[in-house]
Amino acid sequence: MSNLTNKEHILLIEDDQRLADLIKEYLEKSNFLISHETRGDLAVSRIITEQPDLVILDLMLPGLDGLNVYKQVQSQYVGAVLILSAKDEDIDQIIGLELGADDYVIKPVEPRVLLARVNALLRRQTKFEKNIDQTTTFNFGSLQINQSSRQAILDQKELELTSNEFDLLYFLCSHAGEIMGREEILLAVRKIDYDGLDRWVDIRISRLRNKLGDNSVHPNKIKTIWGKGYLFVKDAW
Repeated sequence: MSNLTNKEHILLIEDDQRLADLIKEYLEKSNFLISHETRGDLAVSRIITEQPDLVILDLMLPGLDGLNVYKQVQSQYVGAVLILSAKDEDIDQIIGLELGADDYVIKPVEPRVLLARVNALLRRQTKFEKNIDQTTTFNFGSLQINQSSRQAILDQKELELTSNEFDLLYFLCSHAGEIMGREEILLAVRKIDYDGLDRWVDIRISRLRNKLGDNSVHPNKIKTIWGKGYLFVKDAW
């Protein structure tokens, strides 16, 4: 990324100065380089210019709210985005994840939880670890997946996937023909345990189906196996 040190760069976008100072101090103790911005309208250019390894993005910001900040940068920023959301902003959390944000943390923030999520996102971004073999390319008829170049081609057109969408698709391809539960998916892709409530997998599957041209009501490419998980169908392409 843009910083010249060996520290991973996090851009914190938060207008609550007291909370920002707390987060900044805690993360700096964990050897991260932290930059801080208070306004959403100013954050857009900073994200695009600085290209931090991770953006921690509050939803309620002066100048431009967090969701619109993300909309404006998502095609020009390659790092991960972690949303900060108050408990009464559940709908905004879901919208943020549907847009492609990588994770969210509820405010008030527990520093240890935030640090764990930050580390998980950065680990996944640096190296997507697979649980099976070292295959880097998959071909399923009209769909080709190349892990090395992180490209997904469908009907000879490259799909525009976020980092976490590609990781999820690659994991499902790696287990084509197998039913994969939410627990297995979360542990492999996000490196966290499933708490029984997290909707990350369901939202990402819905987005993938849309981009893959799968039927949202009666999907035949990534099937829902009720009570068990999801099945990537080998012969549906």
